[in-house]
Amino acid sequence: MQTQTLILRAGPSARRSTPPPASTVHLAASGRCLLRAPSSLRRRRTRSLRASASLEQVKEVASSPAPSGKSSQATRRDVRNIAIVAHVDHGKTTLVDSMLRQAKVFRDNQVVQERIMDSNDLERERGITILSKNTSITYKGTKINIIDTPGHSDFGGEVERVLNMVEGVLLVVDSVEGPMPQTRFVLKKALEFGHAVVVVVNKIDRPTARPEFVVNSTFELFIELNATDEQCDFQTVYASGIKGKASLSPDNLADDLGPLFEAILRCIPEPRVEKDGALQMLVSNTEYDEHKGRIAIGRLHAGELQRGMEVKVCTPDDACRVGKVSELFVYQNFSRAPVESVSAGDICAVCGIDDIMIGETIADKVTGTPLPTIKVEEPTVRMSFSINTSPFVGREGKYVTSRNLRDRLYRELERNLAMKVEDGETADTFLVSGRGTLHLTILIENMRREGYEFMIGPPKVINKTVDGKLLEPYEIAAVEVPEESMGSVVELLGKRRGQMVDMEANGTEGTTLLKYKIPTRGLIGLRNAILTASRGRAILNTIFDSYGPWAGDLSSRDQGSLVAFEDGSTTSYALLNAQERGMLFVQPGQDVYKGQIVGIHQRPGDLAINVCKKKAATNVRSNKETTVVLDEPLSYSLDDCIEFIQEDEIVEVTPASIRMCKNPKVSKKK
Repeated sequence: MQTQTLILRAGPSARRSTPPPASTVHLAASGRCLLRAPSSLRRRRTRSLRASASLEQVKEVASSPAPSGKSSQATRRDVRNIAIVAHVDHGKTTLVDSMLRQAKVFRDNQVVQERIMDSNDLERERGITILSKNTSITYKGTKINIIDTPGHSDFGGEVERVLNMVEGVLLVVDSVEGPMPQTRFVLKKALEFGHAVVVVVNKIDRPTARPEFVVNSTFELFIELNATDEQCDFQTVYASGIKGKASLSPDNLADDLGPLFEAILRCIPEPRVEKDGALQMLVSNTEYDEHKGRIAIGRLHAGELQRGMEVKVCTPDDACRVGKVSELFVYQNFSRAPVESVSAGDICAVCGIDDIMIGETIADKVTGTPLPTIKVEEPTVRMSFSINTSPFVGREGKYVTSRNLRDRLYRELERNLAMKVEDGETADTFLVSGRGTLHLTILIENMRREGYEFMIGPPKVINKTVDGKLLEPYEIAAVEVPEESMGSVVELLGKRRGQMVDMEANGTEGTTLLKYKIPTRGLIGLRNAILTASRGRAILNTIFDSYGPWAGDLSSRDQGSLVAFEDGSTTSYALLNAQERGMLFVQPGQDVYKGQIVGIHQRPGDLAINVCKKKAATNVRSNKETTVVLDEPLSYSLDDCIEFIQEDEIVEVTPASIRMCKNPKVSKKK
C-alpha cells in the first residue's frame, strides 16, 4: 500500500512550538524518512503556509524523474556514509563500540578495550575524542561507513572537514542534559551541508532520563537553526550505548541496536554519484604510516579510482601537479583492506602522493576539475611559542633549537586546518592560533612527549577592528552547578563580564543549568575558579558565538605569585617559612632557579622568597627542633599552568617537567 504524504512548508514567521512525535515515522512514497505532523500542529500553521498544494500535485512531485541534465547520476544502494556528532561526553564513542560488536566486527573470544575508536594515548588519558576516525560495518548487505568525531568545541575543525564525506549524521543527545553548546555547533554545520539527521537520545537507561524534554529541546534547536521542514521531520531513536540496546520508543528497548541500524538504512539517503564522470575525490583527512608514507582519506565523488592510476592533484586556485596511486584501501570493519579499484560514493584511503594536503582534489589526469576546498571557522585564541631560555635548558629535551620548533609547528598545519602559525617579533618566537586553550594544549602535550623543549606565553584572544570599533570574541558558556553553589558561580561569571542568557532547573538531580554570553577573555582561568567555588561539582562547557563590542577591562586573578629568590635546591627549613606566605608548588630537594614561580601568594602582588635557605648546623639543639611538617604541595597540570599565568609570566615545557617562571622580557608594572 502506497503512503500518501502532504508536506507542509511554513513561512519564516511560523513557529513550531510542538515537536512531531517520534512514533509516527513512516516510509513515504519517495523513499525519504518523514514524520507526519500532528493535527494540532497543522491547524496552528494553516495561516502561515506560503502556498497550498493538492495531494495530486504532491504525488506528481514525488514520482517525477530526475532532471535530464543530471542523467549521468546514479544511486549506490549498497553504501551509507554517516558521521556521529554530539556534545562531549554524550556517548558517541561508546555507541560506536556497541555498533561494531553487534556487526560482528570482532571475534567472540577477542579481547576488546573500551572506547576502541579512541586509539590516541591522550584521548584515553583525558577520556575525550580529539581526532576524527573512520570505520565501517556491514548490515544486511549494506556497507555503513562511520566517522567518529570529537565532541569538544575546541576540535570543531575536525567535524567541519569530515562532513563533506557523508550524506547524513547521527546526532547523539544525552537523555538528561539535552542539547548542549557543541550540539548546536555540530547540528548547525550538518544542516548547512543539507544532511539528513537521525536523533539518537542516548543513555535512556539513566534514572533521571527525560526523553520528552530532550526531544522537545532538540526540535526547538532545529527551528532556531532555520532547518527545512524535511530536516525538522527527523527520526528519533532511543538508545543505551553502553548496553547496546535501541528502540523507537523510550519505554521498551529492543535487545540490540537493530532499530538504530534500520533507521540508518531508511533515513540516511544513498550516495548520488556520477559513475561515468571524471574522477573527483576531495581529501578530507591525512594520516602517516612509516612504511606507506602519507595517506590521503576522502570520499570519491565521481568516477572510479584504480591502483597504479596516474592522477592530477589540484586546488581551485593553484597549479595542478601529477601523481600516481601506489596503493588503495577501503575501510572494512575495523581495518583498512587493500583493493584494486574504488567506485564513486565510497570512502577510501590513497597512498603514493607524498605531498598531498587536506583540501586538495585528486582528479582525472586529463579532464579532472578541482572541487571547492574545505573552509573552517577562524581561530579565536593565540599563544606565543619560543625556545627555552631557562638555566635548565637542554637537561631533559631532545629538540631545543628554533629550527626544530619551527619545523614541528608548520608540520602541524598539514593536518590541523583550524590552526594557524605565524612568525613572531624575534627569530625564535612563533605565534600559534587555535580554537581555544584546549586546542593548543593538546599540541603542546604532543610536542612535549615527542621530546621538544620550549616556552609558551599566556593565551590571548584575537580581536577584530570593524568600522573603527574594537570587537572581541564572545562564547556561550553553559554551567551545570549545584543549587547551593549557584550564588558564588553567578558572582564569578558576573565579574568576568558575563551576561545571563538562560537559567533552568536540570531534572531531579538538584542542579541548575546556567547559560551565559561571556567574552573569551573571561573564560581563561574560569574553569578552575568555578570548580573551587562549587567544590568540584560544577561542569563548564563553552562554544564560540560571535564577535561583539569590547567588554572593557576585567580581572582574572586576585592573587600574586611566590617567586624564587635565587638558584639552588629547596630545603625543608626554607619551605616551612615560605608556606606561611601562600600555597607552594615545590617540595624539598627540588632544583629551582631565580625567577621561577614556586607558589601562589595569599595576597595580590608578587613576593620574592628564599626557598633554598639552609639552617645553620650550630642552631641544632635537639631532634625535636629538626622535625618539620610541610603541607602537601600543589600539583598543577599543563592546562592549569596555562590558565594560571599572567601577562608577565611564561610556562617552561620539557618532556619531564612543567615549570612556571617570570618572563624576563616583560617588565612588571607595579
